[in-house]
Amino acid sequence: MPISPNFTSILSKDWEINFTQCTPNGSLKYTDLCNILQLTAAAHSEVGGISFYDMQEFHQAWVLSRMRVEISDLPKSGDIVTVTTWINSLENSRSVRALEMHVNGKKIVGCETYWAVFNTQLRRPEALALPYEHFELFPDKRATTEGFSKININHEKEAVFEKTVYLSDLDIVNHVNNVKYLEWCLDHVNPKRILKQEVSSFEMNFMKELSLKDTVIIHESDIEDNSATTFSITKGEKTCYALQLNWKK
Repeated sequence: MPISPNFTSILSKDWEINFTQCTPNGSLKYTDLCNILQLTAAAHSEVGGISFYDMQEFHQAWVLSRMRVEISDLPKSGDIVTVTTWINSLENSRSVRALEMHVNGKKIVGCETYWAVFNTQLRRPEALALPYEHFELFPDKRATTEGFSKININHEKEAVFEKTVYLSDLDIVNHVNNVKYLEWCLDHVNPKRILKQEVSSFEMNFMKELSLKDTVIIHESDIEDNSATTFSITKGEKTCYALQLNWKK
C-alpha cells in the first residue's frame, strides 16, 4: 500500500478490552497486552507504507528481536485503552520502536521493541527494501525507564516442560509467533502471582526461530534475591528464547 495521506510519525490508536483477552480477575492478559502493542505497531507500519504486505513484495517481514514491557497497572474488560507509538531509530535492517498504553489519560504501560528485517525466503536478516525516510525519528523520546538488554541465562536451570510446536503456534511468517513463547512460559508461573499483578516488568529476547514439529525444552530459574524469574527455551543445545519476569518489591 502507498503511504497514507493520514500518515503521522506518531500514531495513537484506541482499543476496547474484551472478555476474551482477560484473566479470571478481569484484567488484561500479558499475552494479549503484547498482541495489542504489536497490532498498534503494525497499524503504524501500514499507514507508513512498510507493512507486512508492502514488504512481502521483496520477501521481507519485520520480526521481533527484543522487547521490554514496564507495567504499573493492567486495563480491565470494557476499558478503552489508547496506545501511542513512534520510532526511536530505523536504519538498514534494524529498528527500535516505542509504545505507551494509557487509560483515561494515565500511562499504565511503557514498551520498547527491537525489530529486524527478515527475508522470509532466505530466512535471514537483510536491509529494508522500502523507503522509510518519511518517518521522523525520536531517539530521545523514551517509553520505558530502562532499555532492553541481553538476558543472562543460567544454563543449569531446571527443565520444567517439553513442548512440540504445533500449527496453532505458527504465524504468517511460518515460525512460532513471538507471543506464544511468552504464553508457554507463563503457564509455569504460580497463577496467584499473575492474578495479583506482581509483574512490574518483563523482558524477552528472541534468538532463533522455531518451526512446525520442533521439540523444545522450557527451563526456569529464580534470581538469587528472588527479584526476578527467568525462563529459556532450548532446541537441542541452542537457546531460542529468553524471558525475565521482574517482580514488584
